[in-house]
Amino acid sequence: MDINDLLQGPMKDVIINQLGQQFGLGDKGQANTAIDGIFATLLNGVSHNASTPEGQDGLLSALDRDHDGSILNDLGGFLSGATQPANPQTANGTGILNHILGDKQGNAVDSISKASGIDAGSIMKMMATLAPVVLGMLGKARATQPEAQSGGGLLDLIKGATQTVNQQPTTQSIFAKLLDKDGDGNVMDDIVDMGMKSILGKFMGK
Repeated sequence: MDINDLLQGPMKDVIINQLGQQFGLGDKGQANTAIDGIFATLLNGVSHNASTPEGQDGLLSALDRDHDGSILNDLGGFLSGATQPANPQTANGTGILNHILGDKQGNAVDSISKASGIDAGSIMKMMATLAPVVLGMLGKARATQPEAQSGGGLLDLIKGATQTVNQQPTTQSIFAKLLDKDGDGNVMDDIVDMGMKSILGKFMGK
């Protein structure tokens, strides 16, 4: 299992089906666009935050302390609320979002909502649900993949995953190409510099 399973493989199908049922989304295309947008936002945020030594240390500490990947052992159960991890911090999606996105959360939610056609309230709940899943996958990668044991190796893995999700054949991939004005593959630095809402608003003609 690697992070591409979450972004493109069977785990993605589990997420689309479960969240689609949970939020009453009859159109899987809507769910897929929203999920890609959420993954792109979270991974770009993690990549940006971990680009400094202090941020990298903080990420490694959080993964070692609260995100060992066990949340993925019953992904469907976690997404449905039927099972919860013993450590409450593992599933604290709101806290994770506050740490990764800070005051950019509202901008991200608004942009993904407009792109997917799903209401902002549902997008916010979806983001809070998926944030622990993303960190769980990173924690599992750190525990099981030799190349991800070091901080630098984990950051390389995150960057690769970020590029993968930015290239998904959905609206988010178009956002990524437009947003990454400096060509470094990192959308979040552009978001931080200019504000996600203003950039995506221009694209959406708002």
